[in-house]
Amino acid sequence: MTRSTTDEAAVPPLPSPKERRRLREAKSLSEEDVAAAVGVTRATVRSWETGRASPRGRKCALYAKLIAPEPAVKPPAVKPEAVKLPVVTTEAAAAVAVPEAIDLPEASPVPEAPPAAPPADPPPVSDTGPGAVAADDRSRTGEVPVRPSGTAEAPDERRVSPAEAFDELYARTAPGLVRQAYLLTGRRTLARESVERAFELAWQRWPEVAVDRDPAGWVRAAAYEYAMSPWHRLRRTHRHPDAPPTEPGKRALFDALLDLPPAYRRTLLLYDGVGLDLPEMAAETEASTPAAAGRLMTARAAVAERLPELADAAPAEQSALLQDRLGGLARAEHVPVPRPARAVRTGSENKARLWTRAAVAGVALLIAVTGLTLHTAPTHYEQPISPPERVGGVPPRGGPQKLTAQDLKLQKSLSEQLAHGPERLVPRLE
Repeated sequence: MTRSTTDEAAVPPLPSPKERRRLREAKSLSEEDVAAAVGVTRATVRSWETGRASPRGRKCALYAKLIAPEPAVKPPAVKPEAVKLPVVTTEAAAAVAVPEAIDLPEASPVPEAPPAAPPADPPPVSDTGPGAVAADDRSRTGEVPVRPSGTAEAPDERRVSPAEAFDELYARTAPGLVRQAYLLTGRRTLARESVERAFELAWQRWPEVAVDRDPAGWVRAAAYEYAMSPWHRLRRTHRHPDAPPTEPGKRALFDALLDLPPAYRRTLLLYDGVGLDLPEMAAETEASTPAAAGRLMTARAAVAERLPELADAAPAEQSALLQDRLGGLARAEHVPVPRPARAVRTGSENKARLWTRAAVAGVALLIAVTGLTLHTAPTHYEQPISPPERVGGVPPRGGPQKLTAQDLKLQKSLSEQLAHGPERLVPRLE
């Protein structure tokens, strides 16, 4: 027990699932190579990179060592005594040309410092600075300022509660995600429902989402998965897409997107609409990089058949043109505004409380049924009695037959009358 505990404590912490895949591809390692080195299957490696599972023990140590980034090469340290400085003599110093003197103004006397004023309150943090990101762009970048681990907290830094951090992420990413979900599904109500459902799930798992490398990407993946669920076809309100745009160009792009398979549509939206690079887009769609590249090329070719300007453009210009067209289509349509962040948090807590009570009630009902069954069930096996039935063709049995009425009468009279004669001739009735 001590050995296993020591081994687990010596294993360094693994990065996030997306970072694991990025590090593996940065070292030009395939899933088969990692699986063979660690001693697992390819499906296990994929589950590690998608977050469905995590390695443990010796496999975790091997996996962490395999994908660990290369250490930066530091220049060799030079000892001070090894450096030889040139000796400057008086003659050499005199030979150096001295520049002409520069007239400087007289320095004014330094006034006495006034008494120190009390420190002012720190200015409020604003999102409108040079590093701020627009709402639509923030939905894909998810840049949440996080203080690096191991650094001391500033004395004037205000701690942000989980609810405030969630509300800030919701305010920055929810409107853009609703428009993206609309392009993915073609249904306004379903787009809003998908985003709110994803944020409810994020609030239930906020300790996991808050430390994620890309919180907005976590929510975006959850919203896309819910929006693309095939079970929505069984719902009457989401069985058919909404009315397409009236403008011919936007209508052609809208129809071209909905005619694509869901996986190809998602790949095109993530790469040309959101702006993810190929490895990140492949990791989010849980596909290999070559497969994601093939889906992207097929989706672009299908959309280019509907839009002639895309077919005539160069491959480098197609991405910028598609991004501009997708952004214009998303901004032109009137998608519903998501609910306030507080309402989403309250709904998430109510649903979690409801499911918890339902689980507790189900367990209690199962225990009650099990106890009733144990109380009423028989303690031993009783062989069932077969029902009677008439059987024909059986021969009569041998031996003494059943006494008739006359035989019974004779037997009764003999037992009542006194016997006269030798004892050996007296009949004995039993």
